[in-house]
Amino acid sequence: MNEPAPRPTALLVMEEERRADVYPCEVLAEIDRLVHWQGPPLTRQQLADDPDVLGRTDVLLTGWGAPVLDAAFLSHAPQLQAVLVAAGSVRHLTTPAFWARGIPIVSAAEANAIPVAEFTLAQVLLGLKQVHRITREVASSRRFPHNPKVPGAYRSRVGLMGLGHIGRLVAAHLSRFDIEILATDPIASADTARRTNVRLVGLEELFATCHVVSLHAPLLPETRGTIGARLLNSLGPGATLINTARGALIDERAAVEVLRARPDLTAVLDVTHPEPPARDSPLFTLPNVVLTPHLGGALGAERHRLGQLVLDELRRFIGDQPLQYAIDPTRAASLA
Repeated sequence: MNEPAPRPTALLVMEEERRADVYPCEVLAEIDRLVHWQGPPLTRQQLADDPDVLGRTDVLLTGWGAPVLDAAFLSHAPQLQAVLVAAGSVRHLTTPAFWARGIPIVSAAEANAIPVAEFTLAQVLLGLKQVHRITREVASSRRFPHNPKVPGAYRSRVGLMGLGHIGRLVAAHLSRFDIEILATDPIASADTARRTNVRLVGLEELFATCHVVSLHAPLLPETRGTIGARLLNSLGPGATLINTARGALIDERAAVEVLRARPDLTAVLDVTHPEPPARDSPLFTLPNVVLTPHLGGALGAERHRLGQLVLDELRRFIGDQPLQYAIDPTRAASLA
């Protein structure tokens, strides 16, 4: 009779504040059955103070507050076989030295996309009714408008900048409504557009023709500051801009000037750059800016999904099955 394979040795390293949300007791109990723990959970700083604890670690479990996987880290982790990240982006963690080792890394971006897409859907529907604009006008005039003209969710246009995890999920939600979905994404194929029920257009057409535009692009050198005065001024009357992606996609100085001059527009900003904005930022006082502190991302119990995804991937790893959410190194540079 074949003996069962030895359990891998694992280490959990992430910030303490969100650890219990990401790895709740029931998830940790299942992980306990699958691995030997190299030691108690650590923060990134605690690991930096004692990096030798990595010496016998086969699997690194992590999340927000993960260590950077650079040459110094890897020199202490000769046995490392997999990194499972219960968070969205891994760009800030990975380095050329890490990719050179050929170690698979899993991102929970698919799980983190769910609440972001839900938040976006809510804001899109509010934007199509121009709820924020009309609320401002009601409060200012102390009158209800007679028969307000709004696009509504019938044969109106919604534009998505980016068709990554979140953009595709938003498109799936929107496909249930009687609206036209436009998208711009330089790496999206015609097949991706067909499967997500969107029509691919250029960025200029997206802004000029859509009643609501939602940003879901990664922050790359070529996308930084992309949304400036020209695109914002091309938005139609009463249009809504939603940003749940990265604050630096928007040229903030230009946006402030346009929003001052165009009180009909609404900007729903769940992310900013810097974050939070400076205390004297006009974003806090402009009446047509809806400023929220990352409410779109996974909060509280929503974070359980991320730990569950890591647990499921750990089972696949131990069972020598393909990892479902491993990052393709050839596409890593284009991810959020």
